[in-house]
Amino acid sequence: MKQDIIARRKEIAILDSLMEEEFAQFVAVYGRRRVGKTFLIREYFGDKFTFFHTAISPRELKDRHPDYLYRIQLDEFAKTLKLYGYQDEKPIKDWFDAFDRLWALIQSRPKKERLVLFIDEMPWLDTPRAAFMSALEHFWNRYASGRHRLLLIAAGSATTWMLDNLVNNNGGLYNRTNRDIHLHPFNLSETKAYYTNRGITMDAYDLIQAYMIVGGIPYYMSCFQKGMSLAQNIDAMFFERGNKLEKEYERLFESMFSDNPKIKQIVECLAKHPYGIMRKEISEEIGVKDGGTFGKLLLSLEECDLTTSFYNFGESKRNKYFKLTDPFCLFYLSFVIKHPTNNRTYWQDNQNLPKLASWRGQAFENVCFIHQGQIKQALGIQGVHTEIFPWRFSSPDTKGAQIDMLIDRADRVVNVCEMKFTQDLFSVDKDYDEKIRNKITAVTELTGKKKNPQMTLVTTYGLKSNMYSGRIQKVVLMDDLFAD
Repeated sequence: MKQDIIARRKEIAILDSLMEEEFAQFVAVYGRRRVGKTFLIREYFGDKFTFFHTAISPRELKDRHPDYLYRIQLDEFAKTLKLYGYQDEKPIKDWFDAFDRLWALIQSRPKKERLVLFIDEMPWLDTPRAAFMSALEHFWNRYASGRHRLLLIAAGSATTWMLDNLVNNNGGLYNRTNRDIHLHPFNLSETKAYYTNRGITMDAYDLIQAYMIVGGIPYYMSCFQKGMSLAQNIDAMFFERGNKLEKEYERLFESMFSDNPKIKQIVECLAKHPYGIMRKEISEEIGVKDGGTFGKLLLSLEECDLTTSFYNFGESKRNKYFKLTDPFCLFYLSFVIKHPTNNRTYWQDNQNLPKLASWRGQAFENVCFIHQGQIKQALGIQGVHTEIFPWRFSSPDTKGAQIDMLIDRADRVVNVCEMKFTQDLFSVDKDYDEKIRNKITAVTELTGKKKNPQMTLVTTYGLKSNMYSGRIQKVVLMDDLFAD
């Protein structure tokens, strides 16, 4: 029920408004695999569905002929119709017949009854030569759109399909979806609420580390067990034989992108470039033509919350950069695929390994990049227009600079942000002070002294006061990242 749904206030408000409408409503719910689409809809409506059908995953039948998968989907749809009261033993001929039977089921209900139809993983029904979209368009335009108090909810992890066929449809369903709900991963505040609700206690330091690994994906978070340390949980989830997430990386791409190998190549290319890489460079590195199809793949990854695009500071807006920001993929590629191990307690045994310390630094930068809004709020600039990006700079006249995050503000200030994930107060020494000065100089020169650089530290516990600390003008603490 609604009271059991963690966070998702915006989404619940949308569903509340849809339920108040008298006219027929068509809503698309989309987002990456395991983000909680089905949970949201099932918990909100409880047992108040007129019809609730979940498509069969093509992964289970990927080696079978497309016609067989088509037949299976129709047969399962028939079983669901029967479950909700439609009685016809004859096999369904095609999707037009299937939706005719669904309409007959609807017609059997009282005119004033609230009707809620939920088709989960709708993209899986659109098998080759199935004419599914034509049948859906016919069903909605001819019948369902005229039925008062009807709500049709279509959900899917194949985000590109959902956008192309429902949200941005230019054919028979043009402008037919009344609302769309893009379900994003939890932020840190929502993540904390989720773990607390499940009775799992972690301090902010461990909560951020957990987020570095599984992000804000509810299913991955549900794998955490009470009474175990963070390191024990990570071992159980990733390094024990037969662990729950053993095949998740592959299934992620199977469910969302039909296992397109180019998608994985893009992701694995981006994983090698933590500060981002331009579109042309990606295409060259993986050996594909930089055309419309490639551009669509990049857009798909961003729509699924796996990547983020941005423009680099001081460069042409034609030079768009792409950065892998999904914590799960980054962790999996760093430690599970790249460094396979048979050690079931790998994470517990290597907590102090330099490699893990280096990874924590990069992963914390990524968490900060995801929580740009919280950083702006902590700086008191949430109302100021900004452009935010990691930044690399090289020049024959000055030393090169690499900056974790630049916040280019409309009020003539540039926050030069450094991220430091430490177990104590961060201390600026002589060498680091020189690096800071070099970065400030690089930003000043690039802007032609038209903007004022403010050295900003985003860190866990704060800044230790010493003879060099005065160069840091703003400090954002990890607790600030948990703001709503």
